[in-house]
Amino acid sequence: MKWRFEWCYRLGLAVLFVIAFWSVWASAQTVTNLNLPASAITATNAPHNPDLASGTNKLAVLTFGLDKIDYLNQPEHEILGQPLWKYLASLIYIALAFCAAWLLDLFVTVWLKKLAAKTSSKYDDLILELLRGPVKVVAFVVLLNIGLNIFEWPEHAQLFLSHALIIVVACSATYVILKFVDLLLGLWRGKILTPQDKQFAEQLIPLVGKSTKVVIVIAATLLTADNLHIEIKTLLAGLSVGGLALGLAAQDTVANLFGAVAIFLDKPFHIGDRIRVEGVEGTVETIGLRSTNVRNLDGHHVTIPNKLMGNAIITNITRRPTIKTEMNIGLTYDTPSEKVKRATLLLEEIFGTNPKTADLIISFNKFADSALNIFVVHVWNGTDAKQHFAEMQALNLQIKSRFDAEKIEFAFPSQTIYLKTEAGK
Repeated sequence: MKWRFEWCYRLGLAVLFVIAFWSVWASAQTVTNLNLPASAITATNAPHNPDLASGTNKLAVLTFGLDKIDYLNQPEHEILGQPLWKYLASLIYIALAFCAAWLLDLFVTVWLKKLAAKTSSKYDDLILELLRGPVKVVAFVVLLNIGLNIFEWPEHAQLFLSHALIIVVACSATYVILKFVDLLLGLWRGKILTPQDKQFAEQLIPLVGKSTKVVIVIAATLLTADNLHIEIKTLLAGLSVGGLALGLAAQDTVANLFGAVAIFLDKPFHIGDRIRVEGVEGTVETIGLRSTNVRNLDGHHVTIPNKLMGNAIITNITRRPTIKTEMNIGLTYDTPSEKVKRATLLLEEIFGTNPKTADLIISFNKFADSALNIFVVHVWNGTDAKQHFAEMQALNLQIKSRFDAEKIEFAFPSQTIYLKTEAGK
């Protein structure tokens, strides 16, 4: 059976109350061994104080007048060395603390919830639901601690009440923080829309959540132990040495994990995108916690560590809005100027009339070594590489057909050698 934090929390409260009863009982043994009733000891040792009468009425209010009842002060009715009226007054303070906690919970669940319902944001509703349980428990324990500290209890019981208050408040605060982490992770998961990101998030978010909770619980435990005056310097030194050794041993693993977090947060690419990184170009197949798998153009499976992906320059080819093509079309040097101009007009007509053409630049830009060069920059409005190749093939066939019809000849690399002979030879 899987233990939830809520059950452990409630079980801890029950254990605290059991230990409190044991503390009072253990402290009462010392009083019993004196062979004198507690009231006689008080009467013998108490000095004459003229101001005592002025404080009697105030004490009667704090004790609800129960200490004035003779039956509740008789030694034979004492329980664990304490008069019976203290226990009855404590029960009243427990009831008052319970009622105050209930009223506070009612205030949170009714009045504040109505105010939160008037807002368009859902975050205030989630925060109220998060604070409801812990606020009630902390209010009950704090008020109960104030009420019980009014009376003189054995030293063990007083020490326990003080420590119990620290532990309960620490557990409640830790509970709220852990639930707040769950709330943030839930909101983070809710903002993930694409199936590719959801697939990666199912691996990353649980790991981030568990790691964060472990750190929070360890920090809360150490802080609580320090407040309980438990020596933790040796433990902290051991944790520091162990953490340093673990960090050095798992340096690459941690770097890969942080690289995976950087990929998830920045989203430079998704599964299925075509990317170029560190000389590797291909399609992203999987994104893991340790590495990213890419299928390159040759069909090979390439594994790239995430620490490299986190620091590398990544070119996402899939996210380009258009596909740009540059080409050089060479005409023979014996082509007349009129035909060169006609060639540029034909190219403008062929490329410009295509519905997918987003931009076009055509220029007779230079006299090359073996051709009159016409430079063409064509921007195709689309991202599908296969469709782009098909469109370019159709355009190139049109160019060849129209140039052949106009008797415009394409140049190819060639050399003309002139031989000069001397006379009489």
